Amino acid sequence: MINKKVLIVEDNPLNRKVLEHIIGQLCDFETAENGKKALGKIQEKEYDLILMDIQMPVLDGINTLKIIRNENLTTSPVIAVSAFANESDRDYFLAAGFVDFISKPIKPKILLETLDKHLKSPEKFEKNNQTVGTDSSLDENIVRQLLKFNSATNIKSVYQEFIEESYQILSEIESLINKKQYEQIGEKLHIIKGNSGTLGAMNIYKFSQKFEKNIKSHNFENTTEEYLYLSSLIDLFSSKIQSSQLLNP
Repeated sequence: MINKKVLIVEDNPLNRKVLEHIIGQLCDFETAENGKKALGKIQEKEYDLILMDIQMPVLDGINTLKIIRNENLTTSPVIAVSAFANESDRDYFLAAGFVDFISKPIKPKILLETLDKHLKSPEKFEKNNQTVGTDSSLDENIVRQLLKFNSATNIKSVYQEFIEESYQILSEIESLINKKQYEQIGEKLHIIKGNSGTLGAMNIYKFSQKFEKNIKSHNFENTTEEYLYLSSLIDLFSSKIQSSQLLNP
């Protein structure tokens, strides 16, 4: 598309070259090797669309997107590119704030169709909107049930304790990943899964359930990527608790 420019954020040189060749058929592009370099480019100029790899060194895709939105660096649509995703994972990436996702290995036809769709009618991120993806993260029926037995202040403290414990468990999971002790991650995820289900943190519950299943199946290929995504869901849930009208009357 004439005069349209895409920022390709991808650390793997071969994958980056493939994307360059395909996207070059549609519009102009620039590249960044990681999230930190991408942020620098976004601060310097405007892009019509950003294609963001999820797992990268220095700064991963999910945390890069978080900085983009928190600091209002651009309203341009950001599309996730992930090796561990399939069509059933679309909701997870939309919850994190991406407008769409493309799975690896890249299929040229799907890539071009996706870019064409968002470049023709880009879904701009509205700065005045509430935090992206938090609408379905909390089952408010469960909150209402809990509020029948205690005050909003006390129930909110329960959620805050859950969030603090989850961050502690995430730290332990990160340590296990660094030590390549993947088998031990399952019991950590089991705690998050159980507590999130009890409190109605549905996005966290569903994803930790999937993550735990992969660990039990000794599917460790995307463990780091899954850990990063779970971390982003907990960040979103924390924001939801702080803004919930039920818990902050």
